[in-house]
Amino acid sequence: MSRRCFLPASLIRVAALMLTLTASATALADDVTEGPTDMFGAGMQRMPAWVGSKDHRNQAIPYIQAELPWHITLSTLDGLTVDLIHGDQWRGGLYGNYMWGRDRQELGPKLGGIVDSLSPRINGGGYLEYQATAQLNLGTELSHDTQGAGAYLNLYADYDLPAIGYLNHSLQLQWQAMNGPAMRRFFGVTPDQATKLDIDPWSPGAGGQQVALEYDAYMPTSLHTGFAFAVNYTRLLGDAANSSLVRSYGSRNQLTTTLAFVYRL
Repeated sequence: MSRRCFLPASLIRVAALMLTLTASATALADDVTEGPTDMFGAGMQRMPAWVGSKDHRNQAIPYIQAELPWHITLSTLDGLTVDLIHGDQWRGGLYGNYMWGRDRQELGPKLGGIVDSLSPRINGGGYLEYQATAQLNLGTELSHDTQGAGAYLNLYADYDLPAIGYLNHSLQLQWQAMNGPAMRRFFGVTPDQATKLDIDPWSPGAGGQQVALEYDAYMPTSLHTGFAFAVNYTRLLGDAANSSLVRSYGSRNQLTTTLAFVYRL
């Protein structure tokens, strides 16, 4: 799990309404690279079937990247933020995001009915970000499940790469840690499950869970349209990587790709 997770439809409908109300105030530009920055669209995401899986699934997804009134930013990649600190270099405030779960079908015939299915969850907390240079942002996010005991710490660095023609692109490096309940929820194996799967029981504790490198790109096709693309490579760490569930039925290496067609308001 990274900070790159898609938000539920209820939040997206709210965002769409707010975008509609503010669209009339958006200025137009002659250069497609300098046009409106709020984006709304849809696409496909290919992701691991479950966190730690070696198999993948395709998921139709909405795409939103928008700055809303009252210092609110909504991104279906990065989550929801409400700025309470908005200085020249420092930003900070409230943070929320959506985490995928896993169902019996996604677990597959070998694990389904034995390994617990997990419902999606929303987590909330706070974030602090520092703009070190015009291209480099450093930040941290601390959040907790709104309906659960999981807690998550993210440290990240975003770097805007030099544009190549009309192509705007960036890199993000991110490290994430989880507390014990979150680690056990995703990577734990009970003695009963271990017996049925012929693997070792596993009860992980708190610690580093993953490190991820992501490439994001946007290629305009006109002033108001374009394609957004993202590739995320994640390497599981520590007790997550050493889980008998991951070692026997999954992979430490996780790859997620996203492609969406977007309209800039």
